[in-house]
Amino acid sequence: MPLPSVCVYCGSRPGDDPTFKADAESLGAGLAAEGWRLVYGAGDVGLMGSVARAAQSAGAETFGVIPQHLVDWEVGKTDLTTYVVTETMHERKKVMFMNADAVVVLPGGAGSLEELFEVLTWRQLGLHEKPIFIVNRNGYWDLLMQLLNHVVDRGFADASLLTYVEAVPDADAALTALRRVLS
Repeated sequence: MPLPSVCVYCGSRPGDDPTFKADAESLGAGLAAEGWRLVYGAGDVGLMGSVARAAQSAGAETFGVIPQHLVDWEVGKTDLTTYVVTETMHERKKVMFMNADAVVVLPGGAGSLEELFEVLTWRQLGLHEKPIFIVNRNGYWDLLMQLLNHVVDRGFADASLLTYVEAVPDADAALTALRRVLS
């Protein structure tokens, strides 16, 4: 049976709160402690680099996927267990998602939002049933959660949309939630 794998979407920058990096490191180390594989965007900068280095240091298998045009910008981390270079961003997202059993979203920017919304839309359309956890450290994703509620309240999505994502306060809570669905 293959290792349970967790796809982590997060920023290629560290953000303005040191707890974001601490959560990335805790999540990476926690995945290793559980014997789970990290699947992520193969960057060695920002929160992406933090989660990967922590996972590697703790002995986790790492599966990184990066499009050719970002290899230099995101500093492609070539020392991963598996390092895949794709032609496009779309391919990157597909390969990451298809190689994961669950998704965790740490703080990030437009790219992290785009990744989240794609897998959330796929879930809404019934294309998968993989759990999606949003690490809402210090309220970082509060406005996102309000937006999802707004979309439902204004009649553009069924209330079931809100059941497809679970906000958790930190990396420890994300690991607890992952144990519930992957064990």
